[in-house]
Amino acid sequence: MRKTAKVVLTAAIAAGMVAAEAPAQSSSSSNPFSGFSGLFSKDEAAVTDEDGRVLGPPVDFSVVIVDGDEDLQKQVRRASLIAGALDEDRNTGQDVLAAARGDYARALGVMYDEGYFSAIINITLDGVEAAEIAPLDAPAYVGKVVIAVDPGPRFKFARADLGPLAPGTTAPEEYAVGETAGTGIIKRATSGAVSDWRDASHAKAAVADQQIIADHNVARLESSVELNPGPAVTFGRLQTTGNERLSTRRLEKIAGFPEGEAFDPEKLDDVRKRLRRSGIFSAITLVEAETLNPDNSLDVGLTVVEQKLRRIGAAFEISTVDGAMVSAYWLHRNLLGEGERFRVDFEIGDISTTSNGDGLDYSFGVRLDRPATLSADTTGYVELRLKEENEPEYYKKSADVGFGFSYVRSERLTADIALQFSKSRVDYGWGYYDYETIALPASITWDRRDDMKNAKRGYWLSGGVMPFLGLNETGSGLRLTGEGRVYRSMMEDDRLTFAGRLKAGTVLGPDILEVPPDYLFFSGGGGSVRGQPYESLGFYIPVDDSDEDAYVGGQSIVNLSLEARYQVREKIGAVAFLDAGQIWTEGGWKGHSEWQSGAGIGMRYDTPIGPLRFDIATPVEPRENESKVQLYLGLGQAF
Repeated sequence: MRKTAKVVLTAAIAAGMVAAEAPAQSSSSSNPFSGFSGLFSKDEAAVTDEDGRVLGPPVDFSVVIVDGDEDLQKQVRRASLIAGALDEDRNTGQDVLAAARGDYARALGVMYDEGYFSAIINITLDGVEAAEIAPLDAPAYVGKVVIAVDPGPRFKFARADLGPLAPGTTAPEEYAVGETAGTGIIKRATSGAVSDWRDASHAKAAVADQQIIADHNVARLESSVELNPGPAVTFGRLQTTGNERLSTRRLEKIAGFPEGEAFDPEKLDDVRKRLRRSGIFSAITLVEAETLNPDNSLDVGLTVVEQKLRRIGAAFEISTVDGAMVSAYWLHRNLLGEGERFRVDFEIGDISTTSNGDGLDYSFGVRLDRPATLSADTTGYVELRLKEENEPEYYKKSADVGFGFSYVRSERLTADIALQFSKSRVDYGWGYYDYETIALPASITWDRRDDMKNAKRGYWLSGGVMPFLGLNETGSGLRLTGEGRVYRSMMEDDRLTFAGRLKAGTVLGPDILEVPPDYLFFSGGGGSVRGQPYESLGFYIPVDDSDEDAYVGGQSIVNLSLEARYQVREKIGAVAFLDAGQIWTEGGWKGHSEWQSGAGIGMRYDTPIGPLRFDIATPVEPRENESKVQLYLGLGQAF
């Protein structure tokens, strides 16, 4: 029989816990759920003892809700210690009994969270109420376990007080008189109100008092939560420990701790992100002091664990078109004791493809990054890169050296600027062209995707501008690039996603043969038009006073890619795509133009670090003597 009197529930809201006397469980002899069949079951291995002797068949575990509410069934199942024990093959009678005795409180917590304050809960082991079995009288074997819940009426708020609230904030709409009551919404409303006060610089905001009264006669709940926002707080000092090789001065500069500024939890998150981006630490812990200083400032403790100084890595790829590629790198995380990251990498490509006139390609690079160079969010770097490319249409050697700064405003907004000197020599088969430039490349990226690894909604924008000064016979001009991506999803659980990408670039100023080859634009390959061979779309430009031609990229380009992504199963997806590209011989998208397109299908397999991608593509209009099918394997979506 249900309780009908008012019951006062003392709720430790801030800690996310509710303590209350549960309604009395009915005995097994008067179980109101007899005759119900389980709606959830699990096939387990046969139960055995410590010596491996079979004690009985697999345990039959069921969750029953009197009104058949599937959402409540799932929630009780997820909260159940019995389900967890059986999943881990802990299925002896003692294991099941211990879990069952703990499941009364867990099931009751689910009911309270969902607004059911008159629930009756029965947990039976082979028909016997688990609460009536003494811990030392556990059976050796349990064949059937049933969690049966009669939730009773769902309560409504008769009173929903919460305050004082931070200026400019309100309680959630769900926390109001007449709305469905439940400790879950009370906890969310209270937690949100405390968080709002912390966002307003009141770091020690907390719950001062709370009272919850359930009236079982009318299924109404009265909730009153009083908050103590405490004083407005500023950041005090950063107390650092754990750094061994890195000096405390540099650690504080990299962290960029906002000492003296108004308290803001996001600023602490920024400190954590800066330290993580540096790559120096394997663990970072920030702890706020329990008490404020006399001036209402708050000290914060920072504990770090430094990563190993050195790291080496290697990679290997193979393609039926481009041959094999091997690469390796060596990394030092604290080269000069100031947190500098020094990396040397080497790559050999186009291995075993010399039969078609395409020789080995080499690349060697050295880069030194220094975090917190101009500010906590600015990393300075120096870079040197040497390349040698052996392609059927040309042979090129190049060297680039420069220094620059990377600025991270947030994970969503980043920028980069550098001063760079480049020198290259290109042999088109009949003679050399020499290029020398001094350039000032700058770029900015704005990322508004909902998921950086596998976006379903949002957009991504990037733009670059690079004025360059040509030396000797090299032309001077301006290189502009831009890229935009957009994502839209539909159907249940966003199973179908449409993604689009538009890329464009142009070089303004000099004639096409006066532009360094690296500044021009080819089309074809996995990064532009799938189904077309890599850099397959370019121009043969006649050389003045000569019968020879030079194969170069376009001075302007536009690439368009469209994808339809469908989530077939939880981790498996299918993709259909169409790519197109067009290049021009002159800047400003003028002059003679050529275009190409490709289409294909692919599969995706979700992993913790992003989707594993496999695509098969073919040219829409294949040319003679070209491969009709291209295969692509990579990590992450194509864009």
